Amino acid sequence: MKALPVRGWPWLVLLVLAALLPLVVHSSYLFDIAINVMIFAIAAYGMNVMLGYAGLLPLAHAGFFGIGAYTVGILTLKAGWNFWLAWPAGVALCAVLGLLLGLVAFRTRDDVFAIFTLGVGVIITQVINKWDALTGGNDGLNGVAVPKLAGLDFGKSGTFYYLALLSLALTVFLVARVRASLFGRSLIAIRGGEDLARSAGINVYTHKLSVMMLSTALAGFAGGLYAVYIGFLGAAITGPTTTFTILLYLLVGGVGTLAGPLLGTLIIRVLQQSVQGLQDYQYIVFGPLLVLLVLFFPAGLAGVWGQLQGRRSAFAARKGKGVQDAGI
Repeated sequence: MKALPVRGWPWLVLLVLAALLPLVVHSSYLFDIAINVMIFAIAAYGMNVMLGYAGLLPLAHAGFFGIGAYTVGILTLKAGWNFWLAWPAGVALCAVLGLLLGLVAFRTRDDVFAIFTLGVGVIITQVINKWDALTGGNDGLNGVAVPKLAGLDFGKSGTFYYLALLSLALTVFLVARVRASLFGRSLIAIRGGEDLARSAGINVYTHKLSVMMLSTALAGFAGGLYAVYIGFLGAAITGPTTTFTILLYLLVGGVGTLAGPLLGTLIIRVLQQSVQGLQDYQYIVFGPLLVLLVLFFPAGLAGVWGQLQGRRSAFAARKGKGVQDAGI
């Protein structure tokens, strides 16, 4: 059997520790924080494959998160579907809608692309908010049932924790595989310059459509989990505020890094809980912190480790050169 790459060991250790957590922690409050972190980290990974790898800023991301959530809610509440069928249906719908969005949005570039997708996100929110017969409108959808499988009741926070953990692990594995693949390297080439990527024989348009579908599918994947965990859906979760919050997770954790989406989501969600009593003023705290982070750690917190590794390698190289010059 092929050995696990060295870079994979920290993730395996983290997965084992996370799996053991319910055995030593019995606080429903901590479980709630952990589950929310994992759900929104999945959404952040969806944004990261576009922004971090392809250099495209999708500002309709929360809209697709909401489409995945509402698809699960509508199919389970109104159509009588089982969650295990409604969930992949929501993911598939988000992927198809992402493809349709990409067919139009990729006629634009850079800032215009971001503004166009922001407009689409606002339209999604308005449609959900106004389509009373289907989405419940201002009243939203209430009573989305928790899933059950083989006698397991995922309504219990401990059991749902493992569902969220497995979903996050699969997401990280998928994104890691994409990043290491020829497709992922082609996306990074596109980020470096579309004209240069074309000259290297990369079909830029097809790759951008594919990564849009992957991004929106992951957003819908997270949204489906969110629907059954919260049990209530309102149009606010699909709005620009949610999109920019997910973007904040990426900026703090590190855009384009594998650990960044999880690290940023964890830190910001924990900080938000810590200053919950100052909720109206929390962005007054986060704003200056984000400015300082961008100034001193532009690659995010996950990028700090890479910077330290680079400096250590450069120091070792200079040291080795000095020893060689001295004839030792």
